[in-house]
Amino acid sequence: MTAAVTFWGQLLGATCVSCYSCPMTLTSFSIKQARPAEKIRRLYDERGLYLEISPKGGKWWRFKYRFAGKEKRLSLGVYPDVGLKEARTARDEARKLVAQGVDPSVVRKNNSKQQNTDTENAFESVAREWFHRQSVVWSDVHQKNVLSKLENDVFPWLGREIIGGISAPQLLRVIRKIEDRGAIETAHRTLSICGQILRYGIATGRAERDVASDLKGALQPVRREHLAAIIEPARFGELLREIYDYSGTVAVKSALRLAPLVFLRPGELRTAKWSDIDLHEATWSFVVQKTKTPLIIPLASQAITILQELEPVSGRYEYVFPNGRSSLRPMSENAVLAALRRLGIPKEEMCGHGFRASARTMLDEQLGVRPEVIEHQLAHKVKDPLGRAYNRTEFLEDRRQMMQRWADYIDELRGSTNSLA
Repeated sequence: MTAAVTFWGQLLGATCVSCYSCPMTLTSFSIKQARPAEKIRRLYDERGLYLEISPKGGKWWRFKYRFAGKEKRLSLGVYPDVGLKEARTARDEARKLVAQGVDPSVVRKNNSKQQNTDTENAFESVAREWFHRQSVVWSDVHQKNVLSKLENDVFPWLGREIIGGISAPQLLRVIRKIEDRGAIETAHRTLSICGQILRYGIATGRAERDVASDLKGALQPVRREHLAAIIEPARFGELLREIYDYSGTVAVKSALRLAPLVFLRPGELRTAKWSDIDLHEATWSFVVQKTKTPLIIPLASQAITILQELEPVSGRYEYVFPNGRSSLRPMSENAVLAALRRLGIPKEEMCGHGFRASARTMLDEQLGVRPEVIEHQLAHKVKDPLGRAYNRTEFLEDRRQMMQRWADYIDELRGSTNSLA
């Protein structure tokens, strides 16, 4: 064998010309210098490893072996992403499996399936699947709010975690990041969303328990008065936008939009009668059943607009918000509450009665309205300095101004128009 043949054989990693039983191993230099040919080239290393070069110049590492009496090949990666040293290490690992009676190709296939399963079971994958199924009945605003909370506050830390392996302390650390920036209500809402996702994971066989339920009492409590209500102006504005994006029946939509403007008890709102409302005088008068006292509600221009748009729909009936099954009856007790739940507002955050607490708090803290004027409008029993009960016309002009200021204020919070469209 000539010196020239030996040199080029070593350079190209070819098998010895005079003796096929003594293959020459590849080198990094010989691999770099190897050029494609018209047909696929194979440059052999040793122990079954070789480099395959396509006519277009692509280079792939292959491992040739025999298993169960059959010749098989296993891909080990693309050069130069996988270098000679890494390819040899991968070959040696595959050879060990063959020696143990295990087919490395089957192991590769099982690992690939497991990786796909892990991806499907990751928290973010399950969450997006849950979101896709649930969001079809949500308003656009609520969809954006939920997705924003997940993408900004949860996925960066839990997105790649297998949902069934997430622990309560792990979830708490993520929610505490929200709490630590002072967004207490957002922390509670995000925890509630995570709980819904975990329960969906349980239902679909990818988790065994809702660890969010284990965190009850772990977060700072949200400041509430009696029943669940939103009292943070920014969050209340979000709620109003969600309400105005609600796509239910005209009656329920109107009731939802009117509720924050008049802040009545749910039963008083749903049983409203057209005979009690004077659109010309902008008043709504009725007897409060709870206290058996008459009440006059000054109607803001925004409330008048809602009622005027609703009048062609239900004006011929007794009730402003007739029942969907029978116009002779008022809207069901759960209609507004069900609408809030359909919008994704959890019961821990807001209930139908909560609009009263929201108005009372913000009228006092944000608009500086005198407490006695607020309490009188809420139909609470209020007494004057001499201990006498105020009559229904007391503070009427003050209350009219207050109701318009309140309507204008929540319009600013919502930042959009009043049309029912």
